Amino acid sequence: MTDHTPAAPQHEATAHDSSNAGGEMQHGALRVGDKVQLTGPKARMHTLILQRGAEFHTNKGAIRHDDLIGAPDGSVIESTQGVRYLALRPLLRDEVLSMPRGAAIIYPKDAVQILALADVHPGARVVEAGVGSGALSMWLLRSLGDSGRLFSFERREEFAEIADANVSGHFGRHPENWTVTVGDLQQELPAVVADGSADAVILDMLAPWETIDAAAAALRPGGVLVVYVATVTQLSRVSETIRDRGCFTVPQATETMEREWHVEGLAVRPEHRMIGHTGFLTSARRLADGVDLPEISRRPAKDAFDPDDLAVWTPGSVGARNTSEKKLRKSVRTAQRQREQRAAE
Repeated sequence: MTDHTPAAPQHEATAHDSSNAGGEMQHGALRVGDKVQLTGPKARMHTLILQRGAEFHTNKGAIRHDDLIGAPDGSVIESTQGVRYLALRPLLRDEVLSMPRGAAIIYPKDAVQILALADVHPGARVVEAGVGSGALSMWLLRSLGDSGRLFSFERREEFAEIADANVSGHFGRHPENWTVTVGDLQQELPAVVADGSADAVILDMLAPWETIDAAAAALRPGGVLVVYVATVTQLSRVSETIRDRGCFTVPQATETMEREWHVEGLAVRPEHRMIGHTGFLTSARRLADGVDLPEISRRPAKDAFDPDDLAVWTPGSVGARNTSEKKLRKSVRTAQRQREQRAAE
């Protein structure tokens, strides 16, 4: 087991921190170390971290960081070629989409659904398995506040390093209420989280059905299990596993689509592109020990579950996403460099 909590240097919160452990956004003038999002005339966005004497170069000229430092949030600045750019501190949904990645992130549309399904609130104790690049961790820590606790587990050391750098860079320091453990959830969870003490367990991994027993042990009666999977075969197997355990309510599965609309006068229509399928969310609540769930009248499925179908549900058949070691090393360096830049002054 590797506890990743102290792995990165911790920095005391200062005036330039973009947020604290409770997730309060920084207000006022732009400062050194702030992350800023520039939007050009073609609505193309660029993200940078303000540093004294630095310049950001575009095909429309350079933008001096010193011209932004001290300016109000929401200012308009001109490049050296006279092109105007809007400067705003990015919202969390913008930041997670532009930060360095090792593993694929959970999109904002799914993250906010997870917060609602898991009933994440200040003071809650939440277990997250599959920390990836840290995107969901940021959303969870924002909602938990200073009084809540987040216990994250990640099998791969490189992903844990990227997530630690991204989250620490966002909050200005490693949040004191966040513990990152590198290792297998089934083996490490009992030593980190006492049985029956977690309010929610959130699984984002290739084979979540393998960890349902460990999640059930950690959850308190009435606690919530939320599972994020990408494919229908994963959705089917994890739902059947939850049903078979007999200690959860009937699992509910959802999918979230997000579509923008073009609104200009009477020209009102959906945009041509949308964020379609990214994943499925399955949720269920923990029953008290020794309780049998009342039977629910429903039509039987046309095709009953067949153990022979397991062949199409193995990790190899589902398809693991392999990230090259070169890309992982680059993502680690980029995330750590951004964290150091934001904590420089």
